[in-house]
Amino acid sequence: MTEPSSDDGGTFRRETDRVVNEIAQGLRTLDAGVGWFSGLAPTRQQEVLREVAGYAMQAHITAADGRAGVARSGVKPTANPSVMICMDPPRYGFAGLPPAEYVKAFRVLVSVFAVADTRRRETYCKGACGHAWHNLPTATEQP
Repeated sequence: MTEPSSDDGGTFRRETDRVVNEIAQGLRTLDAGVGWFSGLAPTRQQEVLREVAGYAMQAHITAADGRAGVARSGVKPTANPSVMICMDPPRYGFAGLPPAEYVKAFRVLVSVFAVADTRRRETYCKGACGHAWHNLPTATEQP
């Protein structure tokens, strides 16, 4: 398994932030993101799930975002992560799932975040957004 080149938690969080936002903005495919995620140790995967759950909360996901994200994720609507994100209110304890469910949880969380973040970029931030994560360069390197 690969680990970030630095033990600095801040560096790892920035990498997570970049990967997730690139997926949300269509600059990286979900499958490429899953490849990155799958290469992490289980403890790092838990950290990513906690971080992305926080992004989803900050994006104020709706029930409609949850359903649309699950449909995009390729994960069955009856899988634990799909059910959790579509609850009202959503449940965010994805890092507490068994490790065998981490990839499904990542797919669901990132897909739902992408739907909610796109909605917010097209409404609240349209034309006058100062959020650095909404203004990523269009050409990025993908591992």
